[in-house]
Amino acid sequence: MNKLLSLFFSFTALSAISQTASISGKLVDGEEKAVAFANVGLYQASDSTLIKVEASSESGSFTLHSLKAGQYFVVASFIGSGEARKNGISLADGQSLDVGTLTLAGPSIELDAATVSVDRALIEVQADRTIFNVDGTINSAGENAMTLMRKAPGVTVDNNDNINVLGRSGVMVYVDGKRLPLSGDDLSDYLKNIPSDQIDRIDIISNPGAKYDAEGNAGIIDIRLKKDKNLGDNGSVNANYTQGQRIRTNMSASGNHRSKKLNAFGQVGGNLGESFNNMGFENFQNGLLMDEINVTERKWTGVNYRLGTDFFLSDKHTLGFLIGGNVNNSENDGLNEIAISDAQGLVIDSILVANSITENANVNNTINLNYRFDDRETGRTVNIDLDYGTYNTQSEKFLPNRYYDATKDSLLTEVSNFFTTPTDISIYTGKVDYEDKLFGGKVGAGLKYSKVVSDNSFLVSDYVADDFTWFQNDTLSNTFKYDETVYAGYVEFSRKIKEKFSVSAGTRAELTDAVGDLQAFIPELSQDPVKQYYWRFFPSVGFTWQVKPTHVLALNYGRRINRPDYNVLNPFNMQLSQISYEKGNPRLQPEIVNNVEVGYTLAYRYNFKLAYSKTIDQITRLIGPDETDVRATFITWANLAEQTVLSFNASLPLQVTPKWGAYINLSASQIDNQADYGEGGVVDVQAFTYSLYMSHTIDLPWKLKGEISGYYSGPGVWGGVFLYESNWSLNMGLQRQFIKEQLNVKLSVNDIFYETGWSGYSDFNGLYGTGHGNWDSRFVSLSVGYNFGNQNIKSRKRNTGLEEEAGRVGG
Repeated sequence: MNKLLSLFFSFTALSAISQTASISGKLVDGEEKAVAFANVGLYQASDSTLIKVEASSESGSFTLHSLKAGQYFVVASFIGSGEARKNGISLADGQSLDVGTLTLAGPSIELDAATVSVDRALIEVQADRTIFNVDGTINSAGENAMTLMRKAPGVTVDNNDNINVLGRSGVMVYVDGKRLPLSGDDLSDYLKNIPSDQIDRIDIISNPGAKYDAEGNAGIIDIRLKKDKNLGDNGSVNANYTQGQRIRTNMSASGNHRSKKLNAFGQVGGNLGESFNNMGFENFQNGLLMDEINVTERKWTGVNYRLGTDFFLSDKHTLGFLIGGNVNNSENDGLNEIAISDAQGLVIDSILVANSITENANVNNTINLNYRFDDRETGRTVNIDLDYGTYNTQSEKFLPNRYYDATKDSLLTEVSNFFTTPTDISIYTGKVDYEDKLFGGKVGAGLKYSKVVSDNSFLVSDYVADDFTWFQNDTLSNTFKYDETVYAGYVEFSRKIKEKFSVSAGTRAELTDAVGDLQAFIPELSQDPVKQYYWRFFPSVGFTWQVKPTHVLALNYGRRINRPDYNVLNPFNMQLSQISYEKGNPRLQPEIVNNVEVGYTLAYRYNFKLAYSKTIDQITRLIGPDETDVRATFITWANLAEQTVLSFNASLPLQVTPKWGAYINLSASQIDNQADYGEGGVVDVQAFTYSLYMSHTIDLPWKLKGEISGYYSGPGVWGGVFLYESNWSLNMGLQRQFIKEQLNVKLSVNDIFYETGWSGYSDFNGLYGTGHGNWDSRFVSLSVGYNFGNQNIKSRKRNTGLEEEAGRVGG
């Protein structure tokens, strides 16, 4: 930790180095009124490189400090007031230059031939979301969507790849605005097969409004994939090689053709590699010590694709088609060894060795039909989406359980099983959204229908050594079908009240009709279908108060729901070994959460958020001793009585010098879990957790760009009762562009000190256990990308980087 802090703060100490040259001026509009809090960008004249960005004061004046001698130009912009430009600025060492008054002459003004573009900020904080801009970051090379979650602000990932936001579980994961109907290992595997070079950004929406599905207590994480919007023909190819203790590679290619009437785009990618995951547990129960080692070696190959077409029927009507999917195959070789001994670990009774082989094949395909009507003059829009997707998994697992004596020289007994667990998910959705101006504000309304059908088979076969044959064990086998239909409608309204106040309010109603039907092969083991049929209303309201031009307060409230996933409802046992398994709970109830968030924005840049949430029937993961086998432990799911979370988040972008930008994100949460299941099964856990993320981007000599990033995560709680210790990571990278910036080369090192691993303990219902683990998180990655074709937007209304900056400050 000392090494991490010293590296971070050594960069911060450099902020004391300053230069005396400066440029100042004043901004006015066409009526010669001062333009306050406009974006003012200074660019190098030779290549239009952004040097510095500042905001004008309330009087319209601006000053750009700490500048070097050189040739520059200034571009200023503000939404509704257009742009202004000052060319031919020559600055000498130590000079304080006043460029006079610049007039923003209206939004239709065009710039000269030079293309003005600004790198996006790593993090953008908007009114309803936090945006993690992945595209272009150096230290994202060699990553995938799952590992990037660990770097996203306010997001944590536990040892089972469960994703939390602001200390809250139950987050819903979307890709391009479409919810993934996956959870657990299926979701983790899906995200691990999306390489970072295909991701544009990750949107984190902690308190969604009525327009969004009410599912997801912690809100929504929306992974937005790259989609080129430039005119003409263009494309890119990317290749990545990553060397850790194992090797992994990926390649992708994309192309785009855009004209005034048509936009066609496509992307295809492939990846392969190897990884490992090490875990160790010591469980004390029933006077025994179970000392467990679990090592998983994983190999995989995958292919993914996206093809789409947008037809611009007229200025107001657009019709679009999109298909996408992926095919992934993996093999997991697992070593599971448990030494069974007395509580002191002095006398070993036996050693269970369960070395498994699991083969998985996943095929996912989606199709979307979209129609959009957009009347810019009246503000009226209509959007219609029809979606169909299939998510199919074939999984086979060979699991021998071999018991040896204390010396592992003599085989005592052997029980071998073979598991076949196919899953077929079909999802159908249709929705229509309408927006229009009303009463000086904007009204929105919509309807949605969604249906998810999940067919699961859990087939267990036993090996008969005497006959050298396998036979299906009908006692342990079953089929499970989960059929869920949700009918939803919403209405929302927002408007500005006077000059300083804005209000938004809405409500969403959802009718859920779901049936979970477990069919055992032995009739007496079957259970009655679990039916859920209920209405729920989900109000949301928000207030914004601009106390002063540079001080904005926001208050938001929302109510949300989290329904249990199909895979946690199936009560049969998924074995890691004969005495270590996981089982679902068909009686789980949906959890309901109420979220309140208070936000403060300073100078359009620095954002602070205080949030409070209370969840009833929190769905959580628990580990406990088996009732029939004194050696066995199992993981299951249950409803906590309630969970209370108080959290704080600070987002601080910094421009230390013209060539050195930094970003700091601090999150902290106080979590209180409460439940009483009777017979000693009490949950009374309080935990304070915090995390610090920092990123520094520095322009170096020889056109190199450097990046140093890392995080420190303090202790906290996963699930209901597992208390984990702190961990941290430090990453470094270099980037260089060649051939007129069309060839982009990145070299990065991830988790330099190999401190990303986890450790912790749990104490619940007569079982005290400790655990630890790590994976192949330390690696070196080389990424090469080449862009070809037309890379410039040629439409008359150009989207400059300064307009992006205005969007970042919520203007």
